[in-house]
Amino acid sequence: MKALLLPLALCLPLAAHASSTLRCESGLVSLGDSSAKVFNQCGEPVSQDFIGFKEVGDEYGFRNEVKVEEWTYGPRNGMYYFLKFEGGRLSKISSKRGN
Repeated sequence: MKALLLPLALCLPLAAHASSTLRCESGLVSLGDSSAKVFNQCGEPVSQDFIGFKEVGDEYGFRNEVKVEEWTYGPRNGMYYFLKFEGGRLSKISSKRGN
């Protein structure tokens, strides 16, 4: 049983890393990249949706509201990619197989 769990445990960091980058036609985009860089690398998204605002705090305790958007790219090889931006920075990359 331990022999089966060890290879699986070693693969988990690879799966987490795969969702932190997206390959576009002009290169890679990663979490933390600006929306301008993503637009330059990946081009015009299929849709840009305004989600709302999120309250965030900094290390000094100041609170601020930032804009939250979701951009959709695809389909690429049957996959749609959803990029979430908070305050103009890429915060999440997810994907879903299209119908």
